[in-house]
Amino acid sequence: MKRMLSGIKPTGQLHLGSYIGALHHFVEYQDQYEMFAFIANLHCITVPQEPEQLKKNLYDCVALYLACGLDPNRATIFLQTDVKEHAQLGYIMCCNTYMGELNRMTQFKDKQAKGEKNLSGGLYTYPALMAADILLYDPDYVPVGEDQKQHVELTRDVAARMNNRYGELFKLPEPLIGKVGARIMSLSDPTRKMSKSDGINKGCIYLLDDLDAARKKVMSAKTDSLNQIRFDPENQPGVSNLIQIYSSLNNDRPYSAIEEEFAGKGYGDFKSAVADSVCTTLEGIQKKYREVTTSGMIEDVLQAGAAKARPIAAAKLDLVQRALGMEIHF
Repeated sequence: MKRMLSGIKPTGQLHLGSYIGALHHFVEYQDQYEMFAFIANLHCITVPQEPEQLKKNLYDCVALYLACGLDPNRATIFLQTDVKEHAQLGYIMCCNTYMGELNRMTQFKDKQAKGEKNLSGGLYTYPALMAADILLYDPDYVPVGEDQKQHVELTRDVAARMNNRYGELFKLPEPLIGKVGARIMSLSDPTRKMSKSDGINKGCIYLLDDLDAARKKVMSAKTDSLNQIRFDPENQPGVSNLIQIYSSLNNDRPYSAIEEEFAGKGYGDFKSAVADSVCTTLEGIQKKYREVTTSGMIEDVLQAGAAKARPIAAAKLDLVQRALGMEIHF
C-alpha cells in the first residue's frame, strides 16, 4: 500500500475550508493509503501565540481529526513535537536549502511585501522544516491545496539535490490536489482564501461555530447583482465559491447539476440550500467532537501514533546523518 502524509497547522480553530480542502479527503484516503496525519505544532510558533489558546487549538485539532472520521486504527495520528526527529532533520534540510529558494516562498514573501516588521527566522526557514516533515516518512503522496503545492515542489528539489550528493536518501513525493474544494474562499471576500486568521470575520465558518451563526454567515455571503447560479470564478467569484462548498458537501456533485438545480431561482434560495448543507455537516462533526472530548481517548491516540512514527523517523534520520558523515561509528 502506498503511503500518504499530511499535517495541519492549528494556529486557530479549524474551519470549513480546512474540512473541505483537507480533512474530508483524509477520511477518504485512509482506506486507499497508509495514512500519516500529524499536528504541526512546531510550525505554529513561527509567529507569537498565546500559550493557553495554542494548547486549546492543538487539542481541538486532534479532536476534530477524529470527529471528521479519521480512524486511529487506520491512520497514524501524532503531534509533531512528540517525534524529535522532525526538528533535527529540519535543521539538516535548512542547511541544504538555498536562500534564493526560501526567498520565493509565498508566505514570507507576502508578509515582507506588506511591510510587516519583526518577521522571525522560523517563518523564513519553515519550508525546510516542512520538507523534513515529509521526507522523514518516504510518502508517495502529500495532499495539499493549490497554494501549498510550491512547498512540495521545494521538498522534491531539496531531496533530489541531497540524493545526488549523498546517494539515495529520500523518495520524491507527489503533491495530490483535490479536484473539488481544494481552495475554499472567504464568504465576505471571495478573492481571498478562507482563513483561520480571520478571527471573528464573518467570512470564515469554523467547525465549532454555533449553527445559527454559521447559517447567518452563509446567508450574508458576498455574491453579485447578476442573480444567476453559475460557476464562473472570474466574473462570479462569490457564487462560484458557494457552488464549490455545496458540491463538496454533497458528494462532489457536478457544478453543471447544481446550476441546473437552481436555474431560475434567486440567490436567497441557493444560499439557504448551501446553509442547510453546511449546518448538517457541522452538526454531525460537533456531535462526534463532543463524544471524542468526553471519551479520554485523545492522549491514547497521540501516544500510539507517536510510538508508530518514531522508529520510522529515527531510521531515516540515522540514514541521513550517516550519509552526511555526521556520526562516528567504531
